This record gives sequence, C-alpha cells and structure tokens, in this order.
Amino acid sequence: MRTERSLTRLDRVFARLAREPERPVQLGMPRMSRHRYALVAACLAAYAAIVWAVITTSWLVRLDWRVMFFRPYQQWPEIHAWLDYYVVLGQRGPTAVMVAAWLGWRSWRQHTLRPLITLAISLLLLNVTVGAAKIGMGRLGPHYATTIGSNEMWLGGDIFPSGHTANAVVTWGILAYLASSPRARRWLSALSAVMSLGVGLTTVYLGTHWLSDVLLGWVAGLLILLALPLFEPLGARAERWILGLRDAVWTRLARRFGKDRAPSAPVAGPSGLAAPLRRTAPLGADAGHARRGPFLLSSGPHGARPERGPSTTPGGGRRPASAHTDATGRPKPSSARPVA
Repeated sequence: MRTERSLTRLDRVFARLAREPERPVQLGMPRMSRHRYALVAACLAAYAAIVWAVITTSWLVRLDWRVMFFRPYQQWPEIHAWLDYYVVLGQRGPTAVMVAAWLGWRSWRQHTLRPLITLAISLLLLNVTVGAAKIGMGRLGPHYATTIGSNEMWLGGDIFPSGHTANAVVTWGILAYLASSPRARRWLSALSAVMSLGVGLTTVYLGTHWLSDVLLGWVAGLLILLALPLFEPLGARAERWILGLRDAVWTRLARRFGKDRAPSAPVAGPSGLAAPLRRTAPLGADAGHARRGPFLLSSGPHGARPERGPSTTPGGGRRPASAHTDATGRPKPSSARPVA
C-alpha cells in the first residue's frame, strides 16, 4: 500500500511560484485623463505659490521661524531616538532597495519589466527636478540660518524642497501606482500617504527642514506621480529595447558555443543502431588505403571493446579482429566435420 507524502509549507510556496504568471488584467495602466490633468495643474499652481511665498518672505516664512523656535525635539525628547530611525524610511537608498526588491519579484512573476522601468523613471525624474530646485534656490536649513526672519535663499544650501519628503511620496506611492487591483491601490495609497506625512513631519521635528520645505516636498513628489503616465510610452520602448538586446545576446552566445562544441557520440538511427562512423586516413598512409570506404559498424549488438590492440593491416591501417580469429588474432579451428 503506497501513501502520498503530505505537502509541507515550503512545498506549497514553491508550487505557488511555479504557477502561471499573474498579470494585472483587471486594472490597466493609468492614463492622463482630464481629472489627472487638472490635478497636475493644481500641483503646479501650489508649487509656484509655495516658492513665491518663501521668496517674498511672507507669512509662510514667519511660520517657519515660529516652528523652529518652538524646537519640537526639546518639547518631546522621549520620541527623538525612535524618530531618528523612522526618518530612514524617507532616504532614497534604503527605500529604493526595498521597493526595487518587491517590484523585481513582481517583474519576475508577471514576465514584464514595466514595474522596474517605472521605478527607474520615477527616481530619475525625482533626482532631476528636486535636485535642480535644491541647487537653484540654495536655501539654508534651520540649523545653519544666519538672519532671524529671513528666507535664507540663495546662500548655498540644498534643502528646499525636502528630498526626504519627496522621496517618500514617490517611492511608496509607486507601489499604489503599479497596484494590480482597485482594492490594493486604495490600501497602498493610504500607506504611502501615512509614510510621506510621517517622514515630512519627522524632519520638522528633528529641525533639519523648515515647514515650507516639507510642503514643497509633498507637492513635488505628488507632481511626479501624477505625471508618470506621460512617460509610459518611453518605458514601453525601453522594455522592448532591453528584451531585444537580451535576445540578441542569447542568440550570439548560442551560435558561438554551438559551433565550437565538440562532436558528440554516435546517435542511434531510426532502427535503434548506431549511425556509421567515418574514419580518416592517418598521416603517412598510402593513397590506396586513403581511398578505402568508410568503416561501418556491424549490424549486430555491440558490447564493450576488448582490452587488446586491433590487428594491423599490411598497408598500415587498423581494423578490428575478424569473427574467425580468437583473442590472440590466430585463426580459430574449424568446427565443421570433414566430409567422408
């Protein structure tokens, strides 16, 4: 009586991975609808308004100084150590590695490079737009302020807008952007909102950013997420180019190693017997021996080769011992009886 082995948890995991790829068929790629264009325009207006409010040293700059003098890290020192670790969730290196690992698994399961290419495009946009704004406006942080009440602009700083905040919006928001179902998109949108809000307020608590830096960081990250559908055709072309390059490399390797591969053992023919093997004449052999026909294996069953050298023909060639000779090469005695 044979009993089947019960599947363990590890067996079920590998069986799950061996299934057909899960493609997000129920939710297509986001498109630039009228609603999305309206949100992009609103974000651009908010971006320009925050920058203008800081440049003109308006009420927003005065609010920045009030929060700085309040010193939240001195008001609630018991959470300072915990928030020092929490703010890492807004740093580009650790968050990009975590999100790329998850999206890489998604790419492998769905047999598409779209998740990884979309993440790469979003991070490139983040570096270009936020980095250019930081260098162009050159605002100093609260710990390096020189004049009380000033906007600290164009003094060689690099904190406006907040890179931690914008990075948290983009890296965690990309998970919601690439969600494969409406329910997953809602949950991941809520998670990315909580993460980005927490990271932005943590930088204000630690005193590394003004409040206006965080506001502009939220708007900058949201603007990148809203504009991602405009770059979907670029991502599709990049995916086709990468896959075409991969196919070309594999084809070249197959041709190269296929030609350099040594000939294998004789392949059995349709009748189950080994195919004929051709022998070439050794160097120095006479022309008559070189014109001999190919050496064919007999049609009977073939056993192991005996531990003896083949007999040598007068012409210098080698051939196997005849069936009428013994192991030493001498003629076997005839078993036929003489005729009376």
